[in-house]
Amino acid sequence: MTEEKVLPFIEHLVELRKRLVVIVIAVVIGMGVAWNFSGDILNFVEKPLTGKTYLTDIKKKIYTQVKVWSPSLYSRYKLEQDINAPEKRRPLNYSAPLEPFFIQCKISMLAGFILVLPVVFHQLWLFIAPGLTRKERRMVVPFVTAATVTFCVGAMFFLIVIWPVIINFSLSYEAEGLQSWFNISAYINFCLRLILVFGLIFELPVLTLLLSRFGIVSYALLAPKRKYALLASSIIAAFHADLITMFVIMVPLYLMYEISIWTALIFGKKKPAAQEAPAS
Repeated sequence: MTEEKVLPFIEHLVELRKRLVVIVIAVVIGMGVAWNFSGDILNFVEKPLTGKTYLTDIKKKIYTQVKVWSPSLYSRYKLEQDINAPEKRRPLNYSAPLEPFFIQCKISMLAGFILVLPVVFHQLWLFIAPGLTRKERRMVVPFVTAATVTFCVGAMFFLIVIWPVIINFSLSYEAEGLQSWFNISAYINFCLRLILVFGLIFELPVLTLLLSRFGIVSYALLAPKRKYALLASSIIAAFHADLITMFVIMVPLYLMYEISIWTALIFGKKKPAAQEAPAS
């Protein structure tokens, strides 16, 4: 490489290091703040283990209607037992010294990362800003705001809607001689990983909006690629072992791609109208 090419490359590395240092410091500070309510987060994540979630109320309403429509079916499958089942607390277990402490560190780190997301996205923007025009640099506030909000929406969507479904499905396998026994590391690591996955999935429309405003992608480019997007969603989801988790990742991921297509159509950079050819 020539000296002219080496110097800009080194400058980019120095700039990247500077941004990463700021992000790491911000995450450490966020982790310190999040440590104070990490116990509340753990309690919220454990809540589906009681078996009482929003799915319980839905199931009760359905079973009540079944009792009205078909009493024989209601009694044959003993649906009354499910409706009147007492709340059962299933505690998490640990089998290694300091395991709960390290789990608390992981929870605090992810919560701290989410707390300082505006700083993270701002630093990412500052890293790419030198390659943007003055008009494009003005998009920093909308970008940081949208990226932060969509990540948080994705994380909350998972915790409130998807996480109870996964745990409820797991608990449905309990039977005589087969009881659940959740290790705290496996349980929390699984949850934290999926929080990150869903947060990133919900970032797809924001990324598409940004790229479409810069003219890099467009509706015409994305729309014909739907089948490839579905295949890519399936492959990404396949990295998770169980079928239910694969499904709950694949569907939102593909839906975000569909939203991205329409985002590019509505907010994308419009091509200038072709000038009329001069009259001969």
